[in-house]
Formats: sequence, structure tokens, C-alpha cells
Amino acid sequence: MVAKGVELIVEIEKSVGGQLGRPSGARFRTYERLKAHAEDVKGTLFDIPELRKAIEDIYRYPLLQSATDTLNRQLKSGITNQDLAELVIHMRQDTRLCRVTEDVQSNEPQMICSMGLRKTEEGAVA
Repeated sequence: MVAKGVELIVEIEKSVGGQLGRPSGARFRTYERLKAHAEDVKGTLFDIPELRKAIEDIYRYPLLQSATDTLNRQLKSGITNQDLAELVIHMRQDTRLCRVTEDVQSNEPQMICSMGLRKTEEGAVA
């Protein structure tokens, strides 16, 4: 029963797009393009820690509305991966990219308890 529950959660996460939102959204598309770009430039002059930090922030935190609007415009206009990376890095440095809060709870599925608990006639939990 627990396995079926976990399988259902995984399937729902896949169909919705997971933590990044819909596959057509700015956050998802930006994350995927920057992740691919980071792999392409790995070991080169363009492989900078700021890019990896920006990618991690996009994954962990929601985008600001102004960042979503800017990224949607740029993605629609056909921005190159290098230019997108530079834009995102500058937006992150100016704190115009994500709503970063340390108390954000993860949207990742978590197993809390796999035991079936029920109340007995005496009021105790069994």
C-alpha cells in the first residue's frame, strides 16, 4: 500500500512538472536550458560558480514575478544560452531573480508514516 502511494505521488509530480512547474513555464525552461548550458561549458572559461548557484536558486526558490516576465520575453525572442546565463547571473546578483527565504518548505514528496493508526474504544491509539 505504501509503495502504491509513493508511485502515485511520483506520477503526479511528473505530470505536473515537479518543483519547477509546468514544462512550458519560464522557470522550467530557464532551468533546463541553463542546466544543459552548464554541461556544455563544463571545464571551460565559461564554467563559473555563479552559474551553478543561479541554477540551484532557480530549482530551490520561486521566481519573482518581474524575473518571470523578463525571462518569458527573452525566451520568446530566442535568446542564446550564453546570453541567458549572463542575464540570470546578473539578475541573481541584483536580487531580482528568486524569492529566497530560508524557511521555504520543500515540495518534494516525503514519507511521514507508513503505519496504519486507529483509535481504540478506550481512546488510545493503537
